[in-house]
Amino acid sequence: MAESWDGSYDPGSQSDDSHYFERLRVEPIYDAFVCPLTKQVMRDPVTLENGQTFEREAIEKWFKECKESGRKLVCPLTQKELKSTDLNPSIALRNTIEEWTARNEAVQLDMACRSLNLGSPESDVMNSLKYIQYMCHKSRSNKHVVRNADLIPMIVEMLKSTSRRVRCIALETLQTVVEDDADNKVVPGLLVIAAIVAEGDTVRTIVKFLSHEQSIEREEAVSLLLELSKSEALCEKIGSINGAILILVGMTSSKSENLSTVEKADKTLENLEKCENNVRQMAENGRLKPLLNQILEGPPETKLSMASYLGELVLNNDVKVLVARAVGSSLINIMRSGNVQSREAALKALNQISSYEASAKVLIEAGILPPLVKDLFTVGSNQLPMRLKEVSATILSNVVNSGNDFDLIPVGPDHQTLVSEDIVQNLLHLISNTGPAIECKLLQVLVGLTSSPSTVLNVVAAIKSSGAIISLVQFIEAPQRDLRVASIKLLQNVSPHMGEELADALRGTAGQLGSLFKVVAENVGITEEQAAAVGLLAELPERDLGLTRQMLDEGAFPLIISIVVKIRQGEIRGARFMTPFLEGLVRVLARVTFVLAEEPDAVKLSREHNLAALFIELLQSNGLDNVQMVSAMALENLSQESKNLTRLPELPPPTFCASIFSCLSKQPVITGLCRLHRGTCSLKDSFCLLEGQAVEKLVALLDHTNEKVVEAALAAISTLLDDGVAIEQGVAVLCVAEGIRPIIEVLLEKRTENLRRRAVWAVERLLRTEDIAYDVSGDPNVSTALVDAFQHADYRTRQIAERALKHVDKIPNFSGIFPNMG
Repeated sequence: MAESWDGSYDPGSQSDDSHYFERLRVEPIYDAFVCPLTKQVMRDPVTLENGQTFEREAIEKWFKECKESGRKLVCPLTQKELKSTDLNPSIALRNTIEEWTARNEAVQLDMACRSLNLGSPESDVMNSLKYIQYMCHKSRSNKHVVRNADLIPMIVEMLKSTSRRVRCIALETLQTVVEDDADNKVVPGLLVIAAIVAEGDTVRTIVKFLSHEQSIEREEAVSLLLELSKSEALCEKIGSINGAILILVGMTSSKSENLSTVEKADKTLENLEKCENNVRQMAENGRLKPLLNQILEGPPETKLSMASYLGELVLNNDVKVLVARAVGSSLINIMRSGNVQSREAALKALNQISSYEASAKVLIEAGILPPLVKDLFTVGSNQLPMRLKEVSATILSNVVNSGNDFDLIPVGPDHQTLVSEDIVQNLLHLISNTGPAIECKLLQVLVGLTSSPSTVLNVVAAIKSSGAIISLVQFIEAPQRDLRVASIKLLQNVSPHMGEELADALRGTAGQLGSLFKVVAENVGITEEQAAAVGLLAELPERDLGLTRQMLDEGAFPLIISIVVKIRQGEIRGARFMTPFLEGLVRVLARVTFVLAEEPDAVKLSREHNLAALFIELLQSNGLDNVQMVSAMALENLSQESKNLTRLPELPPPTFCASIFSCLSKQPVITGLCRLHRGTCSLKDSFCLLEGQAVEKLVALLDHTNEKVVEAALAAISTLLDDGVAIEQGVAVLCVAEGIRPIIEVLLEKRTENLRRRAVWAVERLLRTEDIAYDVSGDPNVSTALVDAFQHADYRTRQIAERALKHVDKIPNFSGIFPNMG
């Protein structure tokens, strides 16, 4: 019987060493204490009618088995039939067993206490801890005994053991002591366990075990923290340990943890949500759901607190979208109707989550625009403080720059949209009457609205009707860089639609034009502000002579040339804004070539800086279509002036005899003349494309994929065939440059009406040469293209196409429908 008792407290799951304390008894086991069926000491002994005593649960099970099997009801010990199943409690025996058990357990517990120190052998310490577990599992009341015996601090001390096995069993024992026992945790006003662990660094020590990757200690530590986290008093303590929540959050998303550990970590975090500081930490470490739930369902004070904290968090873009979907509507409602403090918290949170395009679109769908506009425009007692209007303006800037169709979204009581004239004029009024911070954000709103083809014209109309262009131009000289950049970008966006108004505003003496060039000249790499400034300058009317003269007077063009050269030579580098910056520079520089006939200083500048050579070099800017297109346009302008700038030879006056007898006169032979312009030419002084060897480079652009580049290149080539030059020599030059067929191919492709018009003109000039006309006459495709132009093109192109068809004998050469055009 004694052998059965030795294993009774931990049947089958413990090693033989775990029986150690069972053997240290004050008194031996009496046979009367042991149930004949279970061979265990009885806890609830009962007596049958024949006087035999059994454990209640065991004898009831015996009776049930007899009944279910149809056997006679007999005593399991005597096998004699029983008349009744009545069970009489053996109270005296039960009391005796309990007293015996208590005496023995007291001795065993005392022995366990003596072994619980770091100097004891590992086996003794482990046996002590296992015995304490057995005691707690055996009876809930024994947990009080363990607590009253001051064993908990001793168990905690074992966490410092050098033995991993001891540390693990100590964590397991602490869990056994605290789990599922409300009585053990309650003292007047405080939890006992909370009071014990809060005195020292126990929680910190447990948290340290969490950092042991994929270990039994880690699993046991999570299990223990789960139990401790059921105590509200300990939730704050656990959360205050540096890294505790971060590690737990990491465990919940780990793919290497076992499922049970992940679930326990998750439940622990759910318990820790009782403390607001913990919720904030979770949000900071990527577990946002508790914070969002508090915003949605918490009491007003908590909603305010959590919304304020959300506004301070740094969120990645994907999280911003999730947050916008979860609490966007709730925050917007707070913004609509809350007090100033609540609205401030909501606005700051919305500012945070609106800064990403996708989340901004979610907020637009949730209805953020009407209250934002109302907050900005409301004046009087209900108006927001200026610092909050700045936040509203920032949010509006964020959502507008997300790129929605703002001409379709109502924002006012009369179904106005953001681009309705009165709304835009109100924005312009605010821009002129608030501080730099709000002005900057509202300018960014207008930048967003003018970045879309569907809304830019509405904004332009409002600017024109309000006469706001003068005040907008003044921001170019603002000391705040952000404000300056926003104003320049806005002016750049509207300049294609109100270039004359902008040119008028910049032509004055206020200095804004010079300020733009100062921005361009800043030696700080290539910034967004520089790219926007040069983009604005590039959009100004290119044939505005007054503006170009002012730029010449201010020395703007030498500055532009030096920057372009430095970029070409690699002295100025940039990444994000390099392309728009260079394109803008070339466009600004090209405007010089549009006023060559009216402005001698433009010719002088072009000669001094050899502009024709620079534009020829820029033709080879592969991948920069706009640079190539503008350079070809500039070369067209320069080449058109060549016939006026060529120095014609001075012939000596004829002798007296020669003047009387023409047969005696003989024309002098002058060498070195340009065969195209019949004078002395050079690329630098007369901008001659032939002298600059530019023809081959222009011909190469005729097969470009961008039709605008092709059109500009063809226009420049056409200057070799223009009136005022030796057309037959121009044709010869194109033959040498292998340009005849590419020009014809442009005609055949019919890519755009402008290209067809230019190609028909050039082909007609080429066909004036008999050899080319003969070759082309055999190509039915060319004839078809010319016939199509003759039938369907505009009036002037039809005239030119008719002449071309005559050259190839497709139309009889008699007085036709149209008069000759020379």
